[in-house]
Amino acid sequence: MPATIINGAAVAKTIRQEIAAEVAAIKKRHGLTPGLATILVGEDPASQSYVAAKNKTAHALGIHSEQITLPATTSEEELLRLVEQCNRNPAIHGILVQLPLPRHIDEPKVLFAIDPAKDVDGFHPVNAGKMMLGQRCFLPCTPNGILELLQRTGVETSGAEVVVVGRSNIVGKPIANLMLQKRPGGNATVTICHTRTRDMAAHTRRADILIVAAGVAKMIKADQIKQGAVVIDVGVNRVGQSATGKAVLAGDVDFDDVLDKAGAITPVPGGVGPMTITMLMQNTLQAAKQAAGLM
Repeated sequence: MPATIINGAAVAKTIRQEIAAEVAAIKKRHGLTPGLATILVGEDPASQSYVAAKNKTAHALGIHSEQITLPATTSEEELLRLVEQCNRNPAIHGILVQLPLPRHIDEPKVLFAIDPAKDVDGFHPVNAGKMMLGQRCFLPCTPNGILELLQRTGVETSGAEVVVVGRSNIVGKPIANLMLQKRPGGNATVTICHTRTRDMAAHTRRADILIVAAGVAKMIKADQIKQGAVVIDVGVNRVGQSATGKAVLAGDVDFDDVLDKAGAITPVPGGVGPMTITMLMQNTLQAAKQAAGLM
């Protein structure tokens, strides 16, 4: 029997409706409009597409969004000054610097310059440290989106064997940490696999929940998963182009190969992707409420 498709687009739509309702409520009761600044340096097509989607979503939810686009020749000093201006702007509650940045700019230096109270991407060391300790903070958007998907689709995580393929600071490390914590969507036993893991399939076949964020198209096949496993595919890889010129996307999991063996699986696109932008909007709303003392 084919796996249940975990429809991230549908779950994201529900959460966005909840966010829009709360944004409207705080506007009416407190005259507060959450504000998001997105900073794009250069003309990378993928980054332009991501930023446009974020701004479109923000406007649809009633969030004030400012897109600041800078040339690829922008110096590190100029970018740091802009970040500081956004830090001081009371109308801006969340700051997002779109990655990757041009090579001449030190990415960590720029990300660490963002006020942790406005770090809606959840990448600042203050937020990363608080997350590690299980304290209130801005959670990284993709891992938070995965947690929401699992909880809202009724996947039991407590006591589950979770295997994460990939150890990035953006997805792999934070989702592993969150799922082992004593919290809703947590209490799991977690294994992290990476490029130096010996016999990765021996680990992935044990997983009740397999989360793949390795950046390699279709690397996980049916013989590498447990019968009935929940498979969360974070990968978005361009593997071709349609006759109309549209990019053809594939995840890190071979969807067609795995479909009849998994118990549930996220598609690409339409799985984890919509949740990431949704969690960014949720973090922006949280930042505005915190700034106004409404939490």
